[in-house]
Amino acid sequence: MQAYEEWRSRELEDSDLTKELIDIEGNEKEIFERFRCDLEFGTGGLRGLIGAGTNRMNIYTVGRTTQGLANCLISRNKTKRKLSVAIAHDSRNKGELFTRRAASVLAANGITVFVYSELAPTPALSFAVRYYGCDAGICLTASHNPAAYNGYKVYGDDGCQLGPAMADIILEEIGKTDIFDGVKTMDYEMAEKQRLIIPINDEVFNAFFASVKKESLLSDDVRSGDKLRIVYTPLNGAGRRSVMAVLSSESCYDITVVKEQEMPDGNFPTCPYPNPENPEAIKLALELCKKTDADIMLATDPDCDRCRAAARDGDGYTALSGNQTGILLLDYIAERKKELGILPKSPVAVTTIVSTAMADSIAESHGIELRRVLTGFKYIGEQIALLEEEGNAERYIFGFEESCGYLSGGYVRDKDGVNACMLVAEMALYYKRKGMTLIDAFKQLCRRFGYFKEDLMNFSYEGADGAEKMKNIIGNLRKNPPSFFAGSKVIGITDYHKEGLREGEFNSETGLPDSNVLEYRTENGCKVIVRPSGTEPKMKAYLSASGKTEEEASSRLNALKNDIPSLGL
Repeated sequence: MQAYEEWRSRELEDSDLTKELIDIEGNEKEIFERFRCDLEFGTGGLRGLIGAGTNRMNIYTVGRTTQGLANCLISRNKTKRKLSVAIAHDSRNKGELFTRRAASVLAANGITVFVYSELAPTPALSFAVRYYGCDAGICLTASHNPAAYNGYKVYGDDGCQLGPAMADIILEEIGKTDIFDGVKTMDYEMAEKQRLIIPINDEVFNAFFASVKKESLLSDDVRSGDKLRIVYTPLNGAGRRSVMAVLSSESCYDITVVKEQEMPDGNFPTCPYPNPENPEAIKLALELCKKTDADIMLATDPDCDRCRAAARDGDGYTALSGNQTGILLLDYIAERKKELGILPKSPVAVTTIVSTAMADSIAESHGIELRRVLTGFKYIGEQIALLEEEGNAERYIFGFEESCGYLSGGYVRDKDGVNACMLVAEMALYYKRKGMTLIDAFKQLCRRFGYFKEDLMNFSYEGADGAEKMKNIIGNLRKNPPSFFAGSKVIGITDYHKEGLREGEFNSETGLPDSNVLEYRTENGCKVIVRPSGTEPKMKAYLSASGKTEEEASSRLNALKNDIPSLGL
């Protein structure tokens, strides 16, 4: 209540916040939810509901976080060189307002800010950090969350999202900063005149597009013939310009965009949950596929770092999962690089511990070293950086995660929906020349390597006690691990979290950094991984099953799903 009264006593710059505070006057529950804590900052940055209060996304929480980032950068700048940060935002409500606040805070701290002058995909922000040699980057986005959310992702000087060490330093600095009186700001237009804020122009966009295009594996024999018919939806996000620029540069594609979802709109009127993994979000696109007789559908999320694909399947269309697209791309990239004579010696692909086991078999068949990392594309980015440091950048050929994130080049350090759209389109065209659809190609892989089925179950824990509930669930699983899943004995347990590990140390059993993740493996080859989400108040259960037939794999997966409630989720 003290915090609420403090906010009420201030003349707030955003009138929407003043109105909200007036509207909730006397409503203790609503006041409590907005002021019960600070919006949590971690390796995923900030993400939360837009609104008034310390537990909401607004210009004051954004300003305070940016001041914490500025303090961190300044304290680490031992040589007193000129610091710089790049900023981008997608179509989210308040995105431009938050961008201007973050830029004005950095400028007031003497830090040069490069700001995209229009909506930009998250991978374009990672690109800008590397292009300008910035010390950090900020992307104002809530990825695929509902319209009521916005977020604040922070990137390091390598173009990767923050690791735990720097996130902890920024969090400490945020804690020292008063949300009103501890934040430096300056007039945005004045900062522009002083060249402390510099617009990012088309030169950078064009360089980004060129870097994406360098990853193309198209050849003239694949280009010639009937065009590939594509339906694309940016889900009212930031992907339209970039995806269309890359795809339209090839005359072998006939592209139709979903009109209702073409233009940026932070309210997402036709897809309240703008996640391409959500069937409702791609419903209009699949309907348009039927009307236009399309070969494939492509959908990117609002910040265009994820891509979902669907393909013709008989008289209809089947949407591919993130895992299915990932293994198709892995096989396609390896096969095409062999055909073109450009597959490097000792090629490396990277995926996560929760991605499909089918990737191991495909990688082995092509002589690819498959590295598995923790969930979060920053860990894939770290592997790219390690190869570069070793002088072996060319060995990296592909990285993917099951949540529709893909990247085939080292020009950025985050998943790239633009790159993914290009690769899926040319892969579909490649198979079309062979008289096959992507569904045909996937079935062919299953016949070669076996049948694998995966699913993700989400369990929400909103509100003040949600975090405590999740902590208790994971703690209980450590004390009382399950003995059986789907009637099969648990024969292996991996705990990726070890008490007492200092930052930078590795779990000796896994070779991976400490993480709050539990993995169970059964006698019949099934796997269950449980972890709290790093960006949402959710517990996630990743299920994996395999079999000699599709029916056997599906049966085992369904049995796993039926057993998950026994974990207390």
